[in-house]
Amino acid sequence: MTQSTPSRVSDAIPSPEVPSPGAAASPEAGSTTQNTRPYSPAPSSSPADGALPPRDKLVITLLLISAFVVILNETIMGVAIPRLVEDLGITVGAGQWLSTAFMLTMAVVIPITGYLLQRFNTRPVFMAAMGLFSLGTLIAALAPGFGVLVVGRVVQASGTAIMMPLLMTTVMTLVPPASRGKIMGNISIVISVAPALGPTISGAILSVLDWRWMFWLVLPISLASLAVGSSKMQNVTEPRRSAIDVPSVILSAVAFGGIIYGLSQLGEASTGSAVPAWIPLVAGIVGLGLFIARQLMLQRQDAALLDLRVFASRNFTISIVAIAVSMMALFGTIILIPIYVQTVLGMDPLISGLLLLPGGLAMGLLGPVVGRIYDRRGPRVLLVPGAFIVSAVFWSMTQVTETTPVQLVLVAHVFLSIGLALMFTPLLTSALGSVKRNLYSHGSAVFGTAQQLAGAAGTALFISVMTIQSTSLARTGVAADAALAGGIRAAFLYGAIIFLLAVVASFFVRTPQQDDDAPTPLH
Repeated sequence: MTQSTPSRVSDAIPSPEVPSPGAAASPEAGSTTQNTRPYSPAPSSSPADGALPPRDKLVITLLLISAFVVILNETIMGVAIPRLVEDLGITVGAGQWLSTAFMLTMAVVIPITGYLLQRFNTRPVFMAAMGLFSLGTLIAALAPGFGVLVVGRVVQASGTAIMMPLLMTTVMTLVPPASRGKIMGNISIVISVAPALGPTISGAILSVLDWRWMFWLVLPISLASLAVGSSKMQNVTEPRRSAIDVPSVILSAVAFGGIIYGLSQLGEASTGSAVPAWIPLVAGIVGLGLFIARQLMLQRQDAALLDLRVFASRNFTISIVAIAVSMMALFGTIILIPIYVQTVLGMDPLISGLLLLPGGLAMGLLGPVVGRIYDRRGPRVLLVPGAFIVSAVFWSMTQVTETTPVQLVLVAHVFLSIGLALMFTPLLTSALGSVKRNLYSHGSAVFGTAQQLAGAAGTALFISVMTIQSTSLARTGVAADAALAGGIRAAFLYGAIIFLLAVVASFFVRTPQQDDDAPTPLH
């Protein structure tokens, strides 16, 4: 695979006077005459106010809206797990796979998106993403049992995995460095607020309807997004012939799949899991080592599936570590709080979902504000207080019991959301702004892979610790509610300890140096 950034169209333009020959790409490159516009080199200067041309705004807006719709479904199953445990006769550990399988699929598919963005134009890639998501939603809505439901979630995730790198690479290409914080603030709404609102929406649905309606109500929205995007989406990339490295794809699946499956099996170990957890964990770690070795070898010829030269930037590496830890905190909390509120405190799914709504709204309102502050002041003024707020919330949640007032849980989640809102935009902007232009697509892919792998690991780890500890307490004669509360305390303790890495990292993230090359506009 000859790897290059598909969105870096100016690299394919010999001079300002000569139009890009790629504008008339061959049919096999995925090019169409519809919605394809000639490319032009970047202007010598950007508008003083950093405003984007109308067509650029349209493309980014369509991608933001579509990404919000697909990411919303990443956590929509959290509140539904207690209901599914009862209706389908599954365990909590099995039920969490509806979330883990979604995130794991994204972690496996996202590295492939570098190839897709290079090989095809923006519009067909967008159509494929929303088409897969809509198909998966239909499969889940019609699912007769748990197995088919998981299949539907996997197909949904395949579409979602394509959407996020497409969004981030497009933004990095079109938006001037001095204005990226504001746009990345909107992206932070997608990657943080949409997952936070998922439990609220599913809780409202489950209070009056069957769980299948979580998918039936989303299906027309996704189809509408597909229809609008098919007519309005513009091509912003330069398709090129390339080959995909199949061994890298296989190794990535073994690596990420083995690690996450092993973590999930830890939770099942106390109930007699058929497969010892250490087997998939070892297989995953070995697979990850081989995957990294192969990428290091292939990137010498610019043929890596996931170019690891992005880690040559110290700022990128530190930011990715902090993002991964923060995602573990976010997704672990999103799945633990509904279980705690419904099972321990005895609230119904609607209350459980509404409990997470204020925090989600807080993150949404803060996203653009945090982006503007970042553009003016840089990352550290936001990251340090945000990390300390999240850390304090985690340590406070290690004190919950079966008698903790639900109002305290609400306050804790709101502060957790505020802290994460202060962190996501600076980390995302600093990470992607720290890599070279020709590695934008790889930086986006690495970010997406780390985000989803960390989210899946956080979900699996928190559930595993909760299950093991609560089972151990129950065997000593502790009442069921008290035992589960003890398991949740243990999970938050692990989370609090792990999050200390993000606290330390927040002091070392810096404002990335401005790219000397202006972004390529759509004209």
